[in-house]
Amino acid sequence: MTAAIKMLAYGVSADFMDEYLRIGESTTIKSLKKFVKAVVSIFSEEYLRSPNNNDIARLLVVGQHRGFPGMLGSIDCMHWKWKNCPSKWKGQYIGHTHDPTIILEIVASYDLWIWHAFFGLPGSHNDINVIERSSVFSELAEGRAPPVNYSINGNDYSMGYYLADGIYPSWATFVKTIPAPQDRKRQHFASAQEAARKDVERAFGVLQICNYERHTYLGENNFDYDQIDNNGPEPVSHNPTCNLMQFIERHNSIRDRGIHSQLQADLVEHLWQLQGQS
Repeated sequence: MTAAIKMLAYGVSADFMDEYLRIGESTTIKSLKKFVKAVVSIFSEEYLRSPNNNDIARLLVVGQHRGFPGMLGSIDCMHWKWKNCPSKWKGQYIGHTHDPTIILEIVASYDLWIWHAFFGLPGSHNDINVIERSSVFSELAEGRAPPVNYSINGNDYSMGYYLADGIYPSWATFVKTIPAPQDRKRQHFASAQEAARKDVERAFGVLQICNYERHTYLGENNFDYDQIDNNGPEPVSHNPTCNLMQFIERHNSIRDRGIHSQLQADLVEHLWQLQGQS
């Protein structure tokens, strides 16, 4: 336990333990693997997983109440300083800072639930390089993600989206702020988007799960979680040709710039109408 936790906490190599704990390199690696397997075995069912149908329904209801129908959370990256980075690797792990860093990409919801984490790319990468290698849209592209259907301003959509900052690409699955908005509608949208996107910034600040917030956020709306179908998505066809064509179609839909622009315009109008009603 001591060897595994020290390696994870300080980022030291396995052979470092030989001098400190009198444990050989091979034994340290074996201990680390057993420790990680135990963590996954104990916590994977509740924490280390993608959202199921019940989670999706909850996130969509919360997004609706915040003025963003179809929103599943906020996405961003941070650079995690690697104090004990080996000297021979420092070149590839140094980016816009002078210290070696490892990049962490997360998707966080309003209650600081980090349900997606992609960690390990060198600090010389940026957010665009990370998203190209990330698995955040793998289940969606493979047809295994729970369905997400909603309507905004009279237009129907079938994919959820994440709030993101300006560096992210203009994909159908991202909603970004508007830089230098010129009218009151767009100024209101930019303010609302940037305020809601602070969820991921708070998550970076605490990096912990807050279960109690899930059941108090909706207040008097009395959303009944037990009525939601908790079954997973329908099984994917095993026809290789069909699967390949469907995968390509879904992959292109995720990166559709036209849907991105339309979705942003619809949200501008939707939030402005909510502002007028209030």
